[in-house]
Amino acid sequence: MIILNFLLYYLVIIPISLLPFPVLYKISDLLYYLFYYIIGYRKKVVLQNIQQSFPEKTSAEHIAICKKFYRHFCDLILESLKVFTISEKEVRQRMVFKNPEFLNAYFHQNRSIILAGGHYNNWELFAVAVDAPMLHKAIAIYKPLSNPFFDAKMRATRGKYGLRMISTKVVGQVFEEEKKNLTATIFGIDQSPSHLAKSYWMNFLHQDTAVLFGTEKYAKEYNYPVVFGHINKVKRGHYSFEFFSVCDEPQKTSYGEITASITHLLEKDIIQQPEFWLWSHKRWKHKRPCTLDTPALVQ
Repeated sequence: MIILNFLLYYLVIIPISLLPFPVLYKISDLLYYLFYYIIGYRKKVVLQNIQQSFPEKTSAEHIAICKKFYRHFCDLILESLKVFTISEKEVRQRMVFKNPEFLNAYFHQNRSIILAGGHYNNWELFAVAVDAPMLHKAIAIYKPLSNPFFDAKMRATRGKYGLRMISTKVVGQVFEEEKKNLTATIFGIDQSPSHLAKSYWMNFLHQDTAVLFGTEKYAKEYNYPVVFGHINKVKRGHYSFEFFSVCDEPQKTSYGEITASITHLLEKDIIQQPEFWLWSHKRWKHKRPCTLDTPALVQ
């Protein structure tokens, strides 16, 4: 297995990563036809998710969103491979931060922050770009891959320009270790929770949805301001990033207020340009436990 991992990485992934962007997009175009028309990769899941999220749209509109998603998804695959070898200069050209001064104002107030966002547009390029425009130390929470070889490569790639990657298993420990330092801790908010009873349940894209509660939990525990990050696709291979204030005093908010706010901000982005969200995962595979009648019961 170690040899196969080594060969796949150095003989397939790295050579593809070294290709110029125009060539990568030619491959992406071919991959789109392969994924959508021939293999139908997760096509049933994607279309079902879109249909349930936009019940007001017609079948033709659902299919149109689906096709646009696969085109973006194939670009995302190739752009993510490019991240393994991309230079820091090119990262800054392709992921432009529109208002870094907004976040840096918290730094001058001697306040750490929590940055929330979803799997929308190119989060891999964001990962390698995010530390440079910040005065805070950027920390991202992630779920380790089951393959140790590729987990190490992924952490090294995302962290090569300053981002620190920490496992979901040590989040509380790291918050305690870093509480005397000025940090910006990044939470992905749209993954399906593994512990349903500890989730916050709410309506998201017309569906009863279990939402991760960690962002709100740690924001309140440490009273760190919560900021939402929006990634906009300017054109193929080029993105912009903008920070938006969610809450400056988390400990003054009611239960679920922060979680609902950041989830609604992501929902707004998805409704405006649905093709840029990750529709291929089974986001609604879990149903609310019968013991949890209302979100207020989820503690």
